[in-house]
Amino acid sequence: MNAPVTSPADASVREDRLGPLRFRNFRLLVTGSATSSLGNAIAPVALAFAVLDLGGSASDLGLVVAAYALADVVTALFGGVLGDRVARQLMMEGSNAACALSQAAVAVLVIGGWATIPLLAVLGVVNGCLGALSGPSSSAMTRMTVPADRLSSAVALRGLLQTSAAVVGYAVGGVLVAAAGPGWAIGVDAVTFAVAAFCFGRLDVPHTRPEGIRPSFLADLGDGLREVLRHTWLWLLIGQALLYHLFYGGAQSVVGPIVMGEEFGRSSWGLALGTLMAGFVVGGLLCLRWRPRRALYVGTALLSLAAAFPLAMALSDRLWPILVGAFLHGVGLQIFDVFWQVSIQENIAEDKLARVYSFDMVGSFVARPVGLVVTGPVAEVVGFDRWLVVVGCVMGGSALLSLLSPDVRRLERHG
Repeated sequence: MNAPVTSPADASVREDRLGPLRFRNFRLLVTGSATSSLGNAIAPVALAFAVLDLGGSASDLGLVVAAYALADVVTALFGGVLGDRVARQLMMEGSNAACALSQAAVAVLVIGGWATIPLLAVLGVVNGCLGALSGPSSSAMTRMTVPADRLSSAVALRGLLQTSAAVVGYAVGGVLVAAAGPGWAIGVDAVTFAVAAFCFGRLDVPHTRPEGIRPSFLADLGDGLREVLRHTWLWLLIGQALLYHLFYGGAQSVVGPIVMGEEFGRSSWGLALGTLMAGFVVGGLLCLRWRPRRALYVGTALLSLAAAFPLAMALSDRLWPILVGAFLHGVGLQIFDVFWQVSIQENIAEDKLARVYSFDMVGSFVARPVGLVVTGPVAEVVGFDRWLVVVGCVMGGSALLSLLSPDVRRLERHG
């Protein structure tokens, strides 16, 4: 593993929660990533109202969003191969610069009144492809910007800042749409991509092209897949993530708003999602200081807390247990994500890291569109509350079953 090599920091610096921000490359990385997260949160709010303003239905909006999501998932594999072949900094800078141009084009079309729903769908596919090209490289970049003994804090801090930026972005997106219209909000998203491209362009990180790299895309992709399959903990938890998104995606986007809206009013759903995001932030703060030796085991065990949210929605006739469930969901998921990221970055060779991240992204999210499509019909047949119980049991049970694997239980941190 080609991690940065430095002398150990003294004890006082190790305890510094913001220690990773002492390093210029990490500051540039998280500034660009957080700015991009801000824009990515504004974009779906603006896009939804842009489609609706054109007379689109809920089905039209679903197709536009699904086209973007599908393009994002499929292109991630290409991004993983390219991220291990060419300079990752170049991938990140180029991808964000191209996204800035494509989103600026969307903004001009919407503001000028020339946009159509099919055109928005096509441009959504283009933007999804461009954005996905840099995803694996961005995930693999963290350990290149900090010393090895700061990796855990860097991963936690980066996740915390990106989550916080997304929370702000959702709120800003609504304000911008209401005050200036969806076109101008999409224009702000284009600016955030440009800022991110500028930050990534200023990164000063080494890049060495792996010797003997094969020209065949499929050969490189197969190499990455074999690396995933070589680690039981890796492919097992990617499979667990597939189940999580297959079941929870529909529960959050389809069933949750209906159940909460009918029982407690529409505003309660926004409150629940806000509480969920608060859980993410608290989980990120905990990970800044908490470094268990068997981090993957601890994170996977806490991931089972995600079941609390759907189970509370199904079983409680009061709001506060649901909010507690949402908070626990956010805390558990964020802690797992940080420890998962650290485990990957500590145990995967540098020349395969982007490809492994691409398989992680595809494996985790490829089933989400299926869940969004089938959840509504299935829940109507079995009942919303019963389906939420099923979702909670699958989410919590799959996490706990993963703990039966010795590879998950025994994997230890390096630092």
